[in-house]
Parts: sequence; C-alpha cells; structure tokens
Amino acid sequence: MDYKKDFPIFENKDIVYLDSGATTQKPKMVIDKIKEFYENSNANPHRGAYGLSIEATEIYEDTRKKISKFINSRYSEEIIFTKNASEAFNLIAYSYGLDNLKNGDEVVLSIMEHHSNLVPWQFVTKKTNSSLKYMYINDEYELSKEEIESKITNNTKIVSITHVSNVLGTINNVKEIIKYAHKKGAIAILDASQSIPHMKIDVQDLDADFVVFSGHKMFAPLGIGVLYGKKELLNKMNPFLMGGDMIEYVYEQETTFAPLPNKFEAGTQNVEGVVGLGSAIDYIEKIGYDNIKKHEEELVKYAREELSKLDFVKLYLTPNIKNHNAVISFNIDGVHPHDVASILDSENVCIRSGNHCAQPLLRYMDVDSTCRASFSIYNNKQDVDKLVIALKKAYKMFEKWIVK
Repeated sequence: MDYKKDFPIFENKDIVYLDSGATTQKPKMVIDKIKEFYENSNANPHRGAYGLSIEATEIYEDTRKKISKFINSRYSEEIIFTKNASEAFNLIAYSYGLDNLKNGDEVVLSIMEHHSNLVPWQFVTKKTNSSLKYMYINDEYELSKEEIESKITNNTKIVSITHVSNVLGTINNVKEIIKYAHKKGAIAILDASQSIPHMKIDVQDLDADFVVFSGHKMFAPLGIGVLYGKKELLNKMNPFLMGGDMIEYVYEQETTFAPLPNKFEAGTQNVEGVVGLGSAIDYIEKIGYDNIKKHEEELVKYAREELSKLDFVKLYLTPNIKNHNAVISFNIDGVHPHDVASILDSENVCIRSGNHCAQPLLRYMDVDSTCRASFSIYNNKQDVDKLVIALKKAYKMFEKWIVK
C-alpha cells in the first residue's frame, strides 16, 4: 500500500523524509479538517452561550472523548490537553512530584529518557531532597530484568520510562516495569511519544498512572499534546497553570478551582491542534494499527539489512528485531553526523543529526552524536535505497581523510 499519496508535502517536495521521530508529516484529511474548523466552527470553547461557541465546545469535548476511547481510559476527564509531551511532564513534576516527594524518596528513570522526561525530575528531586536514579542499558541496548529490579526499590516513589527510545528504537517492556513499580509502591509514568504512532496504547491494560504523548509525532499539528492521568491522582493534584477557565470561583484573596479536566487547562487552548489530533486519530484508525505494524516492520527489517551491508556504517540498535521500532541511529566512522546530514540533504534525504535530546544516553554510550533515520507509513523501500546511495556518496567524499 502506498500511503505517500495521502500526504500533500510529497507532491510539493521531492524529498525522502526520514525524521518522523521528530515530527511526522500531515495527511490531507488532517489539514482539511483544520481548514474546515476555521471556516465553519471557529469560536472559543467554554466561553460563549451563542451557537458558534457551543459548536466549538462540542468539537473540542468530542475530541477528548475520542482520545479517551483511543487509549481506552476509563473516563474522558482523565484526558488533559497540553501543548506537547514536555509540558505534560512538567505538569506531573510540578503538580505531583513537588507535593509527594520527600527526603529519602527516589525517582527512577532509564538512561534512554528524552530530556523532557529527565530535566524536570532533576529539578524536583533537588527541591524535595529526594534522589534521582537511572536504569542503564546492556550491550544489546536494552534494559535487563536484573537492572530494573535492582534500581526500583522500596524507596522508589516514581518510575518514569519511555516506551520506545527515540535514539535506539528499543521497545521497553513497560508493562512489566509498571507492574514492578506498583509492587514496590511507586507510581508509573509512561512516555508514549515514540510508540503511539506505531502501536496501540491501552492505558488500562498497561495500568500506567500517567501517560504522555505529543500529537505532532502521530500526524497531528505541532503544538498539541496529551496527558492521561488516573482520575484519583489528578483530583488530588494542584493546578500547574492558572488563569481563565480553570477556576470555579474567584474572590479578591482566594480562588476555588474547576473540576477535571478544566482544572489543568488554563486559558484559551490550541483548539485547532485538538481538532487536528482528532482527525489524525481518525486517519490512524482508518489504516489500522495492524496495517501500520506490518508496513513498518517490513520496512525497518529491510533498512536494517541494507544498512548492515555498509561496512563504513556503525549501527546502534538491538539485535533483537522484535524489540526494535521505527528508529535507526548510525554513524559513518570518522565523519561528523552533521556533515553526513548535510550531504544527505544535498541528495534530498532528510535525517536528524545530533544528540536527539538524549545527552546522558549518548554520553553513556561514549558517543558524541549520531545520525538518525526514523520511519513512518509514508516511507517505502525506495526511500531506504536512496538513503543508502546518499550514504555511499557521503563516505566517498570523506574517505581519503578518514583515519582507519
């Protein structure tokens, strides 16, 4: 199946786009839905008693219900709109972490975490005199059972873990990690930003206490994210941001706050982003996760095989293909990733280069930075072939200067 035709950018640009781990391209139906909202339904939700505002409110809240069903949350008010996963992590860190951690408590992360799921916990643990610990990967770029169980202890109060590494593509066994965290009395937070574009997320089955993800990595617009939290936890938490529409009553010296989900959605929201996210979910469900999985597994398998044939390329990925998702990090020996990315760009091949907002992971791997190709349903084997050809060109340009 050729999904490229669903994405207008590929009609307008002759590119091989391999940076979906940063942001996906947007299908026409998402773009059209946003245009339709602005042309027919644009008003501020929850603000007006007139028909247009009521219509905008219904669209906004119906999308919340759609997302609740999409991830199988028990209540739609457990879905909080944020601008991205970073804001969602900050909300949890400030509204839950600051109030619930104390001296002697521990927060446990993996070394794979994106800075968004790391820097807030550095801040919170310092403020609360609690400790920050890490689970480290083994030689196969995975978290072993022994590492997990040695780091999550009776002192652990929060475990926050990425479902899929944005650098390595490693799929963590998050269901077992969440189960073990609960066994030790900790809450569990899941970063689903790199997984939800590729696989079904069932929050009740996983039993995660919080789940965060960004819409822009799953065909939705930039600037819209989601925080899922168990209702009993969210109800006990203080608001993170304060302002319009998150209040119940305001007096001169005190304020009472609105119930969920409004309590955490201060001010005018990114309604077009919510509309686009709803349409992106429709697009994913139209294709079906089974078809997405089949397409991407074949593609990534082919990419692994073709890149492995290049003896000048070092790959950073687990040998266990079943535990590997749609991200491949690599380097050309002796050539800086930024130079590689620039040469590939001259061939209209778009990849990411740098530390991928995961400096502690790369430092642990003793690597300064990497190239990264991340795939989506609009990629095909021809894209992989063009990547390989471009890499050969890059290597040839630098070959005589490379110290072997």
